[in-house]
Amino acid sequence: MQAKARNDLARMFAEELAKAGLEAGEIDTFATPRRLGLIARGLPLATAAVSEELKGPRASAPPQALEGFLRKTGLTQDQLVERDGVLFAVIDKPGQPTAAVLGSAIKRIIRGFPWPKSMRWGEASASTSSLRWVRPLQGIVALLGDEIVPVSVEGLASGATTVGHRFHHPGPITLGGASDYAEKLRACHVIVDADERAAIIRDGAHALAAGAGLTLVEDEGLVAENAGLTEWPVPLLGRFDPDYLDVPPEVIQLTARTNQKYFVLKDETGALAPAFICTANIEASDGGAAIVAGNQRVLAARLSDARFFWEQDLKIPLDEQAQKLSGIVFHEKLGTVAERVQRIADLAEWLAIEAVVPGCDPDHARRASELSKADLVTGMVGEFPELQGLIGGYLAEAQGEPKAVAEAVRDHYKPIGQGDDVPAAPVTVAVALADKLDTLRAFFGAGMPPTGSKDPFALRRAALGVIQIVTANGLRLPIAEGDLLDFFADRLKVQQREAGVRHDLIDAVFALGGEDDLVRLLARVTALQGFVEGGEGANLLAGYKRAANILKKENWDLPRVMADRGEQGMPQTGEEDPLAMVEEMPQLVREMAQGSALPADAPEAERALVSALDHAEPAAKAAVEAEDFGAAMAALASLRGPIDAFFEAVTVNDADPAVRRRRLNILARFRDAVHGVADFSRIEG
Repeated sequence: MQAKARNDLARMFAEELAKAGLEAGEIDTFATPRRLGLIARGLPLATAAVSEELKGPRASAPPQALEGFLRKTGLTQDQLVERDGVLFAVIDKPGQPTAAVLGSAIKRIIRGFPWPKSMRWGEASASTSSLRWVRPLQGIVALLGDEIVPVSVEGLASGATTVGHRFHHPGPITLGGASDYAEKLRACHVIVDADERAAIIRDGAHALAAGAGLTLVEDEGLVAENAGLTEWPVPLLGRFDPDYLDVPPEVIQLTARTNQKYFVLKDETGALAPAFICTANIEASDGGAAIVAGNQRVLAARLSDARFFWEQDLKIPLDEQAQKLSGIVFHEKLGTVAERVQRIADLAEWLAIEAVVPGCDPDHARRASELSKADLVTGMVGEFPELQGLIGGYLAEAQGEPKAVAEAVRDHYKPIGQGDDVPAAPVTVAVALADKLDTLRAFFGAGMPPTGSKDPFALRRAALGVIQIVTANGLRLPIAEGDLLDFFADRLKVQQREAGVRHDLIDAVFALGGEDDLVRLLARVTALQGFVEGGEGANLLAGYKRAANILKKENWDLPRVMADRGEQGMPQTGEEDPLAMVEEMPQLVREMAQGSALPADAPEAERALVSALDHAEPAAKAAVEAEDFGAAMAALASLRGPIDAFFEAVTVNDADPAVRRRRLNILARFRDAVHGVADFSRIEG
């Protein structure tokens, strides 16, 4: 809230200045738990005088129109200026003292400040129109230079007096202006710069950890939170009973962080140490001994509660916990959590049996799936929902499950987001993949895909997780079909954008249809990107687009073999006989494949292109089938010179209809050969 308040204050102040025609040379903002401040430097002492011109009626207009214009402007007729038969009012507005502008501006800012949470207080709070602020507003300091800017809000008048630290210097402090604001408060144990407070906490915590022979578990979010809670931060080292270390370390860290805002530490082995660092808000006379003792007692109570939940959960087998899932509805359209678990188990086992996930034991995959959601009903996860999965893994290990099963239970939610670890252990991969695929298939099957920015079931995150698991582990499986496949295509573009992969190339491969193998798709996209970003690919793309444009203009979608025989072809009415020429078709295809359909007088450029197609088409097709997409691109590259020469030497729209049909069919063959690798019409550039 403090960071947002600083940004809002700077924005609102700049907007108010702009309305008055003012601009500051520099604006700085400050925030502590007790104050919000802004310093604007380089302000002029007055606004500039302005002259405003208003266009009025024509000089010959009826008297009523003139009278209305005079009332609007407050001028008399002899003060108007006539130009080209039209009357104008020229209104001169003298400059205003900046102090007067600031007074009303500050009042509007205070009354309209967009706190995400606010309150009313005192007698005035009986009215809903009374001032709302994040906490009761105690004082307003408003100075222009060394002069007080008069502001009054709800009976609270501005001045030059503030207060220092709540304990070290609770008395009034008189400020001389912006120049001594930060230093006078520092002298009274208030550091107004949040970044400076954060640095004190960060550096102090590292120093304390090093002095104790330990390592700080870094947490920038916690640094910022402690900086926002203190005006004079003092990091202190405390310790807790090592007996609590039998509780999972993540539980200890979460307890310390969430409930107490403490940093945790690790020993030289990387294990959690029985120590913590808290941040006091005072410079204690005893060096902080009493503060540390108090925090140690509070943390001990928290850890005692956590250990109680852990010990109780250990007593109940996960199988028994899993039985409770039949009483929990996953979604009204999708059954209970227990039914979902069975779907995940069936899918994970299938992934193992079919060797989609190599090296995965089917029994372990099913067992891990059946236990994967059991910790949702444990006391520990009830207290710390963030630890679902993790607690299940610890319980599975403690209750004697195989290591692979315990790890899969622990990590099957991964990856939770971009940058999170992607599972690599076979059983974990199978369960994690099955979990996410079931979520996607279930909600899409029930007609509940994400809409717009709304994604209440985190389906986008699940799809990204599937993509990361499949691509990182090289898994070969059909991931989806229909709308869900389109959804994966969109998520793949998002995921691959950070890897520098162009979205239009993904479209070009998906547009071929039938591609639901992410590993194969990305291999094709990678080869395609290398090809089109090189000289040969760029030139071939230009030739393709020229050919495609000609074919589109001519609406040339007829079978080329029919046209090459001199047939008129099937009219595109939808009434053609689909069995026409069935007996002749094989021979025609053979003729075209051998290039023998060209007459003896065909130009050399035309013959060269057909010859290149005779070699490139089967080579590209075979390479695609072998998933050698580099070779497929190389086959296409062999068409670059012939297609350029064809367009250079040959007129496609020849006066002879038969020649024109033949050449259009050659271009259609060229287009189709390219489409065997990717839909180049989707490629930008």
